[in-house]
Amino acid sequence: MIRLKRIALYASIALLSAPAMAEEVAKTPDPAHTWDLTEIYAAEQDWDADRKEVLATLEHIIAMKGKLGDSAESLYRALDLISDTSRKASRVYAFASLKADEDLRGTADQERRQLAQAMFAQFGEATSWVQPEILRVGEETIDSYLREDERLQRFANDLDNVLRNAPHTLGDEAEATLSYFSQTFSAPSSIYSMVANSDIPWPEVDFSTGETARIDSQGYSRYRASPVREDRKQAFDAFWGKWKEYRNSTGTVINAHLQTQVALAKARKFQSVLERELFQDNLPPAIYRTLVAEVNKGLPTLHRYFGLRQRMLGLDSLHYYDLYPPLVSLDKVFDFETSKAITIEAMSSLGTEWVERQTAAMDQRWMHVFPQRGKRSGAYMNPGAYDVHPFVLLNPTDDYVSLSTLAHEWGHAMHTLYAAEAQPYDTANYAIFLAEIPSTSLELVLQDYMVRNAESDTERLFYLGSALESLRTTFFRQTMFAEFELSLYEAVERGEALSGERISEMYGELLRRYHGHDEGVVRIDELYTNEWMFVPHFYYNMYVFQYATSQTAGTALYEKIVEEGEPAVETFKDLLRAGGSDYPNEILLRAGVDLASPEPYRAVIRKMNAIMDEMEAILAKNSG
Repeated sequence: MIRLKRIALYASIALLSAPAMAEEVAKTPDPAHTWDLTEIYAAEQDWDADRKEVLATLEHIIAMKGKLGDSAESLYRALDLISDTSRKASRVYAFASLKADEDLRGTADQERRQLAQAMFAQFGEATSWVQPEILRVGEETIDSYLREDERLQRFANDLDNVLRNAPHTLGDEAEATLSYFSQTFSAPSSIYSMVANSDIPWPEVDFSTGETARIDSQGYSRYRASPVREDRKQAFDAFWGKWKEYRNSTGTVINAHLQTQVALAKARKFQSVLERELFQDNLPPAIYRTLVAEVNKGLPTLHRYFGLRQRMLGLDSLHYYDLYPPLVSLDKVFDFETSKAITIEAMSSLGTEWVERQTAAMDQRWMHVFPQRGKRSGAYMNPGAYDVHPFVLLNPTDDYVSLSTLAHEWGHAMHTLYAAEAQPYDTANYAIFLAEIPSTSLELVLQDYMVRNAESDTERLFYLGSALESLRTTFFRQTMFAEFELSLYEAVERGEALSGERISEMYGELLRRYHGHDEGVVRIDELYTNEWMFVPHFYYNMYVFQYATSQTAGTALYEKIVEEGEPAVETFKDLLRAGGSDYPNEILLRAGVDLASPEPYRAVIRKMNAIMDEMEAILAKNSG
């Protein structure tokens, strides 16, 4: 409902970055490269005053219980107060979250974030009666109020969504009871995070370079891309060997999560967890099923890529630990200022207005750029301060990945800017289903720009290879994750027992099929079937498929921009401006993309084959 949309949005946008501390340490950061949080609150006491005001307002919200059906005026006053409180609460949380991520070691900052989280929990409890009461008022009366009072129009989509939930909404007491258990329901995820980030004693490995490194998640990510094959294998074996020791306990934790979600779906009278999750955004089930079906049909293209990879790396066979080193090396540094300049230049295909707007935004103190001790790792965009502007966290390493990440996060930021400009707070909150589309589109804009402006065949091969890797890891790999997650829920819904060992068997079956193990395409060692244990997204309930659908939609929209120019750019902007004013699939359909049909997915496959055609032509030219 209205109350928690925004916090859910920016929490989800940041999922790719686990809240781990960055190891690299910048010297004294230039203030120009840090965000200015005084734009949200000039002083911490101002933050605390707003937090307390939110809490004080809750009793006024509760006092409105039983009055929503009295008149259009009563309904408007209640929804307006809830909206204003949600708006202020989001601002409170945004400041606390951003401040805490500057230094995860800071006790005061972490406590402030906890206070903000507790505030939102209380907000949820105080508003748990709203949805059931709207349902009791009924569709007929609500529709008459909407016609009577035009001020209610900004809540029209939310009200429709509530009424749509009638079969799945419990009574006041039951809804309140469920809200009390919100933190308990997330316990498996919290336990998993503690095990993954704190409790596992990671092994140290001696590499051929003479280095000795700890193979935790960062060490694994680094050495799996090593140019030395034996080093890659050592990193894989050490990392997954250690995870295997925790398979039984991790299996128990994820099973507890699955059982909880299945029970909650049943309690709300859904046939399955998949039905419940798609229902939230009114998505047709055909989107999920069509994605999985079409990606499976496209596996020969993925296997073609693996063959090309084997050829370019000069290997007699391809193993799972051979998938991460770059196809060609690129001795080119993309420092932050260079990355900014390239990103802006690449966006010229989106028109002058876009370039001017993004340039002006990127020149402000909206970003916390460089790593420093204690800072959260990874990258994200936080849209929580609706009345201010989005904020972006980065940790660049001066490579092409960092450049691509910059474009990606500014896709999110530009989406937020366009939506906030065009929509009131209540309809600016775009769905997660749409959130990754602009970010993916900007990555594609950058990608094509880099290919066009490459100074050599080697550089062009590097960018084309990076494009293939993006398709592998997002379109294919995330769909594999989605298919795996669906199989887990369906197993629980059938009443099957799931041990850690059984889950690894299920994951292994998919891993081998996607990678052509039986056909001799990529060899999957038994140890690597424990990879599922490393993926936190499985605790976010059918979330991962949206990475693949977003890449698909982003590809379709960008192809229209290339083919049609300015009209397609305006269509793209209209999608951003729509925010959350309608159901996400309806917004996407108006942009000309139907993800329930096979064609957009087949277009991605065609694009992947076209990239490989280009690469093979370059290789043939240079070998001849």
